[in-house]
Amino acid sequence: MSSSTQPLGIAPPAEARRAWKRETLSLVELAFPVVCTQLGIMLMGTVDVMMLGRLDAEGLAAGALGNAVGFALLVFPMGLLLGLDPLIAQAHGAGERERIAGHLWRGAILAIAMSVPVSIVMLDAEWLLRLLGQEEPLLSRAAAYMRALIPGNAAFLLFGVVRQVLQGMGIVRPAFIAIVLANVGNVIANWSLIFGHLGLPRLEVEGAAYATSVARWLMLVFLVALSLPVLRPYQRSPGRAALAPGAYRRLFTLGVPVGFQISLEMWVFGTVAVLMGVLGPTQLAGHQIALNLAALSFMVPLGLAGAAAARVGQAIGRDDQEGAKRAAAVSLALGASLMAGFGLLFAALPRQLARLFTPDAGVIEVAAMLLPIAAAFQIADGTQVVGAGILRGTADTRFPAVIAFLGYWVIGLPVGLLLAFPMGLGPRGLWWGLTLGLASVAAMFVTRIRIRFRGRIERAEEHAEG
Repeated sequence: MSSSTQPLGIAPPAEARRAWKRETLSLVELAFPVVCTQLGIMLMGTVDVMMLGRLDAEGLAAGALGNAVGFALLVFPMGLLLGLDPLIAQAHGAGERERIAGHLWRGAILAIAMSVPVSIVMLDAEWLLRLLGQEEPLLSRAAAYMRALIPGNAAFLLFGVVRQVLQGMGIVRPAFIAIVLANVGNVIANWSLIFGHLGLPRLEVEGAAYATSVARWLMLVFLVALSLPVLRPYQRSPGRAALAPGAYRRLFTLGVPVGFQISLEMWVFGTVAVLMGVLGPTQLAGHQIALNLAALSFMVPLGLAGAAAARVGQAIGRDDQEGAKRAAAVSLALGASLMAGFGLLFAALPRQLARLFTPDAGVIEVAAMLLPIAAAFQIADGTQVVGAGILRGTADTRFPAVIAFLGYWVIGLPVGLLLAFPMGLGPRGLWWGLTLGLASVAAMFVTRIRIRFRGRIERAEEHAEG
């Protein structure tokens, strides 16, 4: 039967296969630079940990704790700014340049504003670390690390805004190049400031954080410089309408739930890091190595989630419902498949991977004990983060926040505490709790996606000019 005789609205099998192939290739083309960018961001922290591992276990633990708590403080602002994803992608799909310009300015203003309270908390974080159960000398070294992160806070959030705007328009190469260049700067700054090379003082743990701050400014400067030709049409004065308080309502409506969702996930990992610190510096250092490796693999589906949000949002913006469904299905399949490969790697080479970070035998033993558990939750972790990106592309952000609370804090953490302390499994118990929480969230996200795509998905309504 020829395509002309097919029933109206039903694509011939060959045409359908070509559509799926095109979607897969388009998603991979968009996702690959995004994944590399995410890996580059994560690599900065990994380099810090690897270099601090050459000092001592306590220095590694202090840096790990300071990094975990410092990043946890930035998570909510980062999540709120992810509310830009559906707004930019859907506006781009509909060809609405004016709205994109307004969202760019609002995001930049919010990024600067939100960096202030985060920096104030970091300025004197000893009370917070003490509240979390940490003791000297780990407490003071971790607090010093967090103070040294302050100069880079605004740059990190501004980088996120510019990157989200470009990503929503399908432009991802400038962020990738900026991250590569910033990583080179980060390695040089770490080597110089941690160990006192190139005539600079030996700052050890603080040096790693100062290097991170320098790298974050490099990220922003390189990204803006590389994307000026694209951003120039959006750099004009935003006008009063775009800056009026009411213009922020839609961004807050979408972004605040995303901020809570991501915060709930990051805070549960941060809570586990604090509990590891209670168990001892060796346990915390081993946990941090295993977590860094798991986080590195997590950057792949996290980047894929950003691409999924853009592809789904753009399809909805141009009223292509079938295209949105294809983008969602391809994203989930790719995420699960890639994470299965990482799971096999963690299960096969736990000690070899741990030795990349430290020569300390005790720390290696703890990390090698945890990595097989990390292997168990890779598919669930990939599925849940890609699922969140798909839902974000549809402007569905409130329900995922509820799911995150239930999965991580009602199921995962209580089970982890029970296994770790009353049942005596220690670090392994905490990680098995994380595994259960991630699996629960992944299952609920997939169920939500299936329900969401049964009917027609409308564009996110715009209530503000710009």
